[in-house]
Parts: sequence; structure tokens; C-alpha cells
Amino acid sequence: MLIQSLRAEPARPRWIANWPHAHWLAVGSVCLGAFMGQLDASIVTLTFPALGTEFGSTLAAVQWVSLSYLLTLVALLAPVGRLADTAGRKLVYLYGFGVFTLASAACGLADSLPALIAFRVVQAIGAAMLQANSVALVTTSAPRERMRLALGVQAAAQALGLALGPTVGGLLVAGVGWRWVFGVNVPIGIVAIIAGRYLLPRTRQRTPAGAPDWWGVALLATSASALLLALSSASGLPLPPTAVGALFVLGVLTAVGFVWRQRRARSPLIDLDLLRHKATRYGLVAATLGYLVLFGPLVLVPAMISSPLRAGLALTSLPAGFALAATLGGRFVPATWSERRRCLLGSLLCCAALATLCAGGPLVGALALLGVGLGLVTPANNALVMAAIPARCSGLGGGLVNMARGLGTTLGVSVTTLALHLTGESWPAFAALLVAAAAMAVVFLTDSHRSR
Repeated sequence: MLIQSLRAEPARPRWIANWPHAHWLAVGSVCLGAFMGQLDASIVTLTFPALGTEFGSTLAAVQWVSLSYLLTLVALLAPVGRLADTAGRKLVYLYGFGVFTLASAACGLADSLPALIAFRVVQAIGAAMLQANSVALVTTSAPRERMRLALGVQAAAQALGLALGPTVGGLLVAGVGWRWVFGVNVPIGIVAIIAGRYLLPRTRQRTPAGAPDWWGVALLATSASALLLALSSASGLPLPPTAVGALFVLGVLTAVGFVWRQRRARSPLIDLDLLRHKATRYGLVAATLGYLVLFGPLVLVPAMISSPLRAGLALTSLPAGFALAATLGGRFVPATWSERRRCLLGSLLCCAALATLCAGGPLVGALALLGVGLGLVTPANNALVMAAIPARCSGLGGGLVNMARGLGTTLGVSVTTLALHLTGESWPAFAALLVAAAAMAVVFLTDSHRSR
């Protein structure tokens, strides 16, 4: 009886379920998870210098506090999304909050860098249970005519977490120490669990249960880990050349094996048929590149500005611009514009921000403009992707979107660390970000032209 109750999705109170605007309560509950996830992601980068000092480690080693978390996310988002489509999105979401909150407390108590990295892996398991369901819970809760606005509100909650992260992280690291960067998640997590229990709807459509593609999970995780370890060696992680070569070969072979496995598995980790729709393919690539550009400066600026508080204040302009555009952008863009047009406008603003950076313009202004461009692109891009995916697969679709974001974040951390190692604390380190962001703009522009 106890086990059955633990596996059942708790129902909302009837008066909440019958309220005409109940979907906004569900969106608000999801926003707590979106806020906490991005707050954690943006805060952690501010701890890199402090962690390096306390544990006597290089930046190449300390970056694995983020990379271990992100790799676990990338590997688990799709299978957890599939699990949620079968077991219930609300149930998986609530348990994810519990795991994430407990692991956050453990991270704050870690006494060594390996222990902290291990707890971050556990934290990422909970985060995967949250993030694989966040977009799906929004799209299945909100009416179709409110979907774009609801996704914009969720994106704004993510951006608010990003915006507050650098400032809060700078204050915590400078004031009470890096451990409180993880401890701040605990009270937010408790509130979010209570809110989700009473405000989120139960899953209406479920897919039949299938055996998880654990071989696919293993191949994906091995490929990503091997390639990033090889990249870390170029960033200063002491590995012998033969080991680096072996890691690179292993990464490529397991990547090929992953694709082969997905074409033949009965219940593949990623349904490749979903990627046949052009909106899905381009949208996932755009999400990857967008988050690379978003997270690159969050690693770069703290390494270049010695004061954590000053670095946090400077960085706030990027996610603040993102939040402003995600929430209010619709008021300044014609309602008749398609999602693709909104993506095009956002990508043009990103190009303008990149031009300002290349010309040596003001850092804060350029980052704010870049945030505005990304804030216009993200909700419209998410709407395009989710509209192309059947409702019965919305959990898997949401997992794919968040997997793309996690991959982009991972590349933002690793590529920026490599640039810092190669160029030192000089502005040429921005070259890696500029190239990646330009590539993102090309993807958006190409998709826009082909869609006409």
C-alpha cells in the first residue's frame, strides 16, 4: 500500500483544478524549478577561483564541478523524459526536487574536490528529473493560445535565476564562503516541493512502458565524458598525450556507436524519427548554440575580474536582458509575427551585440544586448520545437530541449576554459564565444530563409 502511494501522482485540490486560471498556478510552480536550476548554474561559476584556492586545484580541474553536473544532465534528460511520459511527469518532477535539494545540502558540506564532484553528480540526477519535465508540464498545462506566453514566463524565471546568480554568488563567496552557494538551494527546494504537490496537474496522456535504453545512456555518457576530458587536457588538466589520444578515439567511436544503437534499439534513448521535422532539428541546434553563448561569459568574466562581487554585477546585465526580452518582448513585437520571425529578430540583435564586443565597446551594454537577443529567441524556439513533437512524447521532447541546453552549457564552460588557458586574461579569449555565437546566428538565419 505504501509503495503504491509512493508511485501514484497526488491530485490537486478540486478548487484549484476547477479554477479557470489554474494553468498559471502550474506554470508558477514550474518556474520555481526553472529559477532554482539556473540560479545554481550561474552561481557555481563564481566559485571557481575560491574552489581552486581552497582545494589547491587548477581551473581545468575545478571546471569539473560544473562539467560533471552537466554531463550527467545530458546523459539522463532523454531517458528521464521517457520515464516521466510513462510514470507521470508530476511524480518524477516532485521526486527530482527532493533529490536535488538533499544533494545541494551535501555539496555545501563537501570536504574535498572529488567529494564535491560526486555530490554534484547526484544533484544532476535530481536536476534531470526536474528539467526533463519542466517544458512538458508547461505545454500540457497551458491552453494552446497561451503556450508562447507561458513558455516565455518559464524562460523569464530561468533568466531571473541566471540574473540573480552572479550577484548572489558574488555576495555569498565574498561574504560567507562558497559553501552557501549550494546551501541557498535548500529553502527554495522545500518551497517548490510543497507548491508542486498542490499546484501541478496529474499526467493526462501517458506512453506505454518500455525497457530503458541503458546501452544508449552508457554510450552517450562515455562519448561526452571522453571528448570533454580530452578537451580539458588542452585546458591545463595534466594528462599524458597517449591518454588524450585514446580519449579522443574513444569519444568518436562511442558517438558513432550511440547513433547506431539509436537506429536499432526497440526503445531508443532518442527517437530519431522526431528529428526528421526541420523545426525540431534546427530548434535543438539553436538551443545548444544559444546556451553556449549564454554561459560562456559566466565563466570568462569571473576569471578576468578579481573581485567576485564586481564580476557578478557586470555579468548580471546578460541574464537581465534575457529576462526582460522573454517577458516583455511580445509587447514590442507585432502579434502577427511568426515564431521564425521572432528568432530572426533575436539573432540579428545577437549579431549587433557581437559586433559591439569585437569593436571593443562597453562590456555591460554588449552583454545586455546579447541577453535581449537570446531572450527573444528562446521562447519562440522552444515553441517551434514543442509544436513539432506529438503531445504523447512531450516529456521526451522537453528532455531533448533541455539536453540541448545542457550540451550548450557544457560547451560554454569547456570552450571558454580552453580559451582562457590559451590566451590568459586577455580579450582575445572572447574569440571562442564570438565564433560560436556567429554560428548560432547563421543557423537562425538559414532556417528563416529556408522557411519562407
